[in-house]
Amino acid sequence: MSASGTQTDTTPGFGTAAFESFLETRDEPDWITAQRRAAFACYQASQHATLDSEEWKRVDLRRFHPEQYELCDQPADTAALNLESLLTHRTEFAGHVTHLDGHCVGQSVSDKLRQQGVLFGNLSCLLREHADVLRPHLLTRAVQPDKDRFASWHSAFWTSGTVLYVPREVEIREPLHSLIALARDGATDLGHTLVILEDGAQATLLEETLSAGPQTAGLHVGAVELLVGRGAHLQYVQLQNWNQQVFHFAHQAGCVAQNGQLQWTVAGLGSKLAHVHQDVTLEGPGARAEVNGVTFATERQLISFWTQQTHQAPETESDLLYKEVLRNRARVAWRGMIRVDPDAQRISGFQRNDALLLDSDCRADAIPGLEIEADDVRCSHAATAGQVDDEQLFYCMSRGMHRREAMHMIVEGFFHDVYDRIPVEVVRDTLRTAVERKLGILN
Repeated sequence: MSASGTQTDTTPGFGTAAFESFLETRDEPDWITAQRRAAFACYQASQHATLDSEEWKRVDLRRFHPEQYELCDQPADTAALNLESLLTHRTEFAGHVTHLDGHCVGQSVSDKLRQQGVLFGNLSCLLREHADVLRPHLLTRAVQPDKDRFASWHSAFWTSGTVLYVPREVEIREPLHSLIALARDGATDLGHTLVILEDGAQATLLEETLSAGPQTAGLHVGAVELLVGRGAHLQYVQLQNWNQQVFHFAHQAGCVAQNGQLQWTVAGLGSKLAHVHQDVTLEGPGARAEVNGVTFATERQLISFWTQQTHQAPETESDLLYKEVLRNRARVAWRGMIRVDPDAQRISGFQRNDALLLDSDCRADAIPGLEIEADDVRCSHAATAGQVDDEQLFYCMSRGMHRREAMHMIVEGFFHDVYDRIPVEVVRDTLRTAVERKLGILN
């Protein structure tokens, strides 16, 4: 499979026979099976369709061989693993859900939240038990199964997943935690995250991905759907921290209703190759979205983001800030777009991408863009890239710092603008720790 070419046949591990066998293991309602079959038809058709060149031309898929991966019947033995979460040892959570090798292996939620009508846990189980609440939202409003072959692949074969549903006017003060892990070589996770906040609700969900070992090769083809009701407020964080043997592909979309607020933070730290398609749509007047991104790529990593901020209603506001640090022969690509519909007057849209290059062999591509069909708007974008200033290094080292310590201070200062926008202290501390590890400060 290539970004511009086609694939001659459906991936063997995900062909027709594999799909039918997969359905037999699911024990799902008829409506989910029908949704999967429609997505699988799109997936088969997409094998001979060219991926969008503007989105994918900077993503080299020649290293990706999907035939090497398959779904796991059973997850690895959790008792023999050390799933080292960067988040859980730093704070208390109101609920947890853990997925391993495409299976839910643990979940819990406080009695207080249950009594308030909050749903949190394994998507597969909750879809069967609460279809009336969740069915209208799954792969209908945000992520579109026919977007491309990765979206349809996920929509046909999604395995485990996390769902958070918060009823009208319910405010959850403590954060919730979702962990997605891979432990088996060749394992594929097609996890789905579905967050629904009814009008006036508030919640914080922290989600992280990790590998059980440094050399475990795996594949993640995921999706995230964030649906924010009128006057609701969602804080969502995804910390992508796979090892450097994992391929990571994801479609992620957020929809914000009138006067709703979405604060979305993404961290791209791990994986061999990652591509994230991220959409934010402001559907109602007064809706606001703040999108924060932190990326640190090393060795030969390729991390790519395609982002779009869509203003569909008047007096909406979007603000995107991505910060990227690269070293060795790593590469980061970002393509951003602000789209303003004709009726979206008096809106404010901004996007900025800054890259800091620690070595001469790394590369950052930043391409911001605007598509404006309204005439009373305030939109702007900016992108910068540069190397570490030798005078800054000299200044720090002349005051007794080791070169690594000086570099850490400079990188920390570079990321500080994003840290300041994150109100959850545990997230700020976790990002700092992850950056230190990639710089070699910590073992």
